[in-house]
Amino acid sequence: MQRRDFIAIQKMISEMKIGISLLADTSLEAFMASELQKRALSMTCINVGELAKVISEETRQEYKDFPWKAIAGMRDITAHRYQTLRMEDVYNTIREEYPTLCTQLSDIINVK
Repeated sequence: MQRRDFIAIQKMISEMKIGISLLADTSLEAFMASELQKRALSMTCINVGELAKVISEETRQEYKDFPWKAIAGMRDITAHRYQTLRMEDVYNTIREEYPTLCTQLSDIINVK
């Protein structure tokens, strides 16, 4: 794995953990009522997606089962369609997907 990929994956994990921490035990209703949380956590999704986009094709091919493209796609939707973005999707991504994705990414960088 290229050093650049290793660093990007470390940063992805860090960003995801920040998102998980910022969301903490916030309910969907409280999240939806907080403009600050919605904007901050949307930015977290953008940051994670940007980092996913810099991962080399070599690493993407080596870890084909990891959803690199979906993460980058979430970034594009969040960044370019913010006014029509379903905030429930941001909430669910961070609440339900980030913990598993963090574990998978940790496994990837601990393999090498």
